[in-house]
Amino acid sequence: MISERLKEVPPQRFGVQFEAMREEIMARIERVCQKGQFILGPEVKAFEETFARWLGAGHGIGVASGSDALLLALLALEIGPGDEVITTPFTYFATGESIVRAGARPVFVDIDPKTYNLRADKIEEKINARTKAILPVHIYGQPCRMDAVLDLAARKRLAVVEDCAQAHGTLWSGRKVGTFGDYGCFSFYPTKNLGAYGDGGFVAAREDARALEVRILRSHGALKKYHHEKLGINSRLDEIQAAILNVKLKFLDQALAARRQRAHRYNELLRNAGLTEIQTPYEEPQGFHTYHLYVIRAPRRDALLQHLEKSGIGAGVYYPFPLHLEKPFAFLGYGKGLCPEAEKASLETLALPLFPEMTDDDQDYVVERVAQFYRG
Repeated sequence: MISERLKEVPPQRFGVQFEAMREEIMARIERVCQKGQFILGPEVKAFEETFARWLGAGHGIGVASGSDALLLALLALEIGPGDEVITTPFTYFATGESIVRAGARPVFVDIDPKTYNLRADKIEEKINARTKAILPVHIYGQPCRMDAVLDLAARKRLAVVEDCAQAHGTLWSGRKVGTFGDYGCFSFYPTKNLGAYGDGGFVAAREDARALEVRILRSHGALKKYHHEKLGINSRLDEIQAAILNVKLKFLDQALAARRQRAHRYNELLRNAGLTEIQTPYEEPQGFHTYHLYVIRAPRRDALLQHLEKSGIGAGVYYPFPLHLEKPFAFLGYGKGLCPEAEKASLETLALPLFPEMTDDDQDYVVERVAQFYRG
């Protein structure tokens, strides 16, 4: 039965989430303000250690954003002009942008139409003497097939930088992503699985020397004030954001379980509604999908999006253009047809609202409105 009253199902409900943590978050922020140590203080140190331990990583470095995490990882690997980095075109702009900011050239490999991740079996044909690294993205919280990526990288002596911006807690073969490559790069943008109340990022590293290189680069190339060893950038996780993340990390496993429960409930609701034209998310048998986004394939995607928006539902398109067709990357000389699966996915995929604080009523209403669009 179609609801007569329009409701609102936003992409997130930050206020509800905040109320569950208000007392401890505010106490920690107050403590930071009273101490007056706002840059690389005890909250950052504690978070770096705790999050690295949660990941199972050897080291962790807090930085200003997920975009900077990628850039710093590439710079630490001494990737620059004349080098090439293989990655996916079906990702957020920052993935390709970071490669260009480092001075290198992104080389795009098409995606698997089920997982939306780059096809590991298509990487080797793009490798040449200029290739220095592979940059897989665990898109939407779906893990890349890291065993295949690592086997190829070892055989070709290539570095691996994982883009885990949407994949906090995602597993491949029982191991958290971000711990497979030379570096794992995370974002704490507010909407992420683990989100701050502003920007923030993190670089996970397996080796002491790798971690030290990022620590130097994030602070203008210096570990000690006024003692600069190289050219770096200013990119440090803010102490107040670290304080917030220290609280929110305690709730992360619970939040990930809620995301998966909501995703599986969507699958059931869409199936029970007889919406066979909708393709629900695929889960890798060796993976653990954390559903940063719940993404469907849908006929007449743009019209469906408009219908949902008019119904007060915060659906969204991630991503309407694959990177090789984005205007700022035109200088690379790529064109339409380079990655047909990514191009097709950009026209057909749609994210339905999914967040840990969602209710059954929220999901029922979303699926009801999707069904209304297709069935009238």
